[in-house]
Amino acid sequence: MDKLSNYDISLHSLKLGNNAINLVISQDFFDLFDFNQEFSDPNVNVNINIVKHSSFFELNMDTIGTVILRCDISDDEYEQQIKNSIKILVKFGEEFNDENEEILVLPHGSHSLNIAQFAYEAILLSIPMKRIHPRYLNGHEDKYTELLDKYSLPNDSISNN
Repeated sequence: MDKLSNYDISLHSLKLGNNAINLVISQDFFDLFDFNQEFSDPNVNVNINIVKHSSFFELNMDTIGTVILRCDISDDEYEQQIKNSIKILVKFGEEFNDENEEILVLPHGSHSLNIAQFAYEAILLSIPMKRIHPRYLNGHEDKYTELLDKYSLPNDSISNN
């Protein structure tokens, strides 16, 4: 049995119009994927609205929640709010095609759609590349900021290159 099969949505069971699905994503979900995780304790709500039309589907996914990150400055853990929205048009064609990030083509006769990869990507893409504890964003200074000031290049030398 596929480890992600719990995230299959039966397309035929959806009614025409709006169909709402809500998931709560925790660490168990990320344990299903093989990747180097740079966060801990995920607690993310995934709200999915699938609009079924006669020949295609609109998938709207909103993710909102928190993860624990390590600060790039102090290496302290902190809670990071995350939020993301994705929209995908799902239609049927001759063969599977996911080359376009906004359009997913499923082979004719497909009965289900697995939303695990979409939720996974939406959450990962909402995690900031620079991980800075909120206290530093509010002007906090300590030994770490003093070291950064001492060893960082002046802003003028960066913009002149």
